[in-house]
Order: sequence, then C-alpha cells, then structure tokens
Amino acid sequence: MIRTTFLLLGVVTLASVSPLAQAVQKTMYVSVVDQAGAPVPGLGPADFIVREDDIAREVLSVVPAGEPMQVAVLVDTSDTAREQTRYLRDAVPTFVNTLISGGARNQVTIVGFGDRPTILADYTSNRADLKKATDLIWANPMSGPYLLDAILEVSEGITKRELPRPVIVAIAAEGQELSYRHDAQVLDQLRKSGAQLYVLMLGTPYSAINDEARSRDIVISRGPDDSGGRREQVLTGLGLGSRLKLLAEQLTHQYRVTYSRPQTLIPPEKVTVRAKGAEWSARGALIKDSQARQ
Repeated sequence: MIRTTFLLLGVVTLASVSPLAQAVQKTMYVSVVDQAGAPVPGLGPADFIVREDDIAREVLSVVPAGEPMQVAVLVDTSDTAREQTRYLRDAVPTFVNTLISGGARNQVTIVGFGDRPTILADYTSNRADLKKATDLIWANPMSGPYLLDAILEVSEGITKRELPRPVIVAIAAEGQELSYRHDAQVLDQLRKSGAQLYVLMLGTPYSAINDEARSRDIVISRGPDDSGGRREQVLTGLGLGSRLKLLAEQLTHQYRVTYSRPQTLIPPEKVTVRAKGAEWSARGALIKDSQARQ
C-alpha cells in the first residue's frame, strides 16, 4: 500500500492509493501464423507486443484459447456462384466437421445468401444436422447474392444472443451485390457483435461502380481488418478446400492474451497486437465482455 500526501491550500490530506486500482485487464483472442499460414505454437507473454494508440502495454498472460467458438458460415447460394457450387459442397462440410471434431464444444450455423439470407442450420454441434445443411448448398436459379444482408443479420443475431466468442466466415463468388445496405451500417453492427470476420472471395476480382458494389468492397476490406479477421482471394474454387482447412487450424489454435492498461475514462481508439518473430504475423480482437478488474 502506497501512502500519498496531497498539499492543498495549506491543508495536508493523507490518501491511501492501491497501484492495482489504477490498472485494468483486457483480454483478446489472437492468431499467430508463420509465412505459410500455419499456427505458431508454444508462445508466451514475451512473444507479444500489445499497443493502445501506439502506447505499449504490459502483457500479463498468454494461454491457448479453450473457450468454445460460435462460428457462422455464410455460403453463396446465388446463381452467381453456380460454377463454384461443387467446390463449396466439398470444402464447407470438411471445414465444419473440423471445427466440431476432437471433443470441441464449438457450435456452427450455416447461412445461405442466394436471393436472401436463409438459415440452413442454426448454431449446433450436431454432425447430422450440419450435414443436412451442407447438403442444401446449391445455387438458386435466377437469384443474386446478398452478402451484406447476411453479414448484418448474422451480426444482429450474435448481438441479441450475446454470444461469447463469435466468428463469421463468409464465402462469396466474385460478381454483383444486390444488398442495399450501406457499408457504415454493416460495419457498425459487426463491431457491436464483437465477431471476427473472415472473408474468402472466389474468382477473379470483380469491379463495378454502383453503390452496392462499393459498399461490399468497403465491408469485405475494412470488416476483417477492424475485427481481427482476414480477407483472402481464392482465384479458383480448386483452392477453397486447402484455404478453409488452414483457416480451421488457425481458428482452433488461437491464444488468449491478457494485458494491463491504465484505468481511464477515454477508451483507446486503436488496439494492435504483434508477434515478435520476424516471420510471424498476428491478428486479434478484444473480447467484447472483457471486464475491468482492479
């Protein structure tokens, strides 16, 4: 206990100040991968650098993230994805089964967004229910993709349910976007949900100048960066299976990183995490309900 003396207008006041009362703890889920995208195991506090508005913070603990994930898999079932459907039907079931295998308590929901977002399976760990859902992955004739609607509605559902460790994985074919959602609306709801957003775009990048395409480009660019996820371009559907396999490895081998920060009324505008290895890259997101502890 530190006894601090304050001198005000000739009056001496003694106050007892605990150093622990001036700091709070924040926690984030962090992925660390090597140049090949494989998870880097066995890291500790000395391997991480956390900064708030470019100010370094003390890393207190680093442990494997063992809490169950709630993973929303958004699948393009529009006519635009017709040529990618066979790759989706092969890759998505394997990805889903990896997430729920090995005694994991992870739950997965599958949402198709051809014509309109449709829940094919609600959050579950039941392999049979998820298989029924993946069997429904077909391109809907004469339908268009509503990716932003799907991200927005799933984010709203996560917020309402107060899911503790949400992840959104969106797989979309390059092409038009029919959602009329503004990018700011979608990004704001994604932020409120606390979900990490991963986006895999299939095919050659599509360029358009309409508002819908512009909003989608902003969301699939800023959304992953702001949420601690990632965007990847998969030029051919043949590569989707390997990309999803790698993503499953990354998600199931995250770290739970806890750091200390001063107790202030103004929260930081930006929190960054970095791994010290020259060939490693890190990305992470603060746990939404990370509580301040004195």
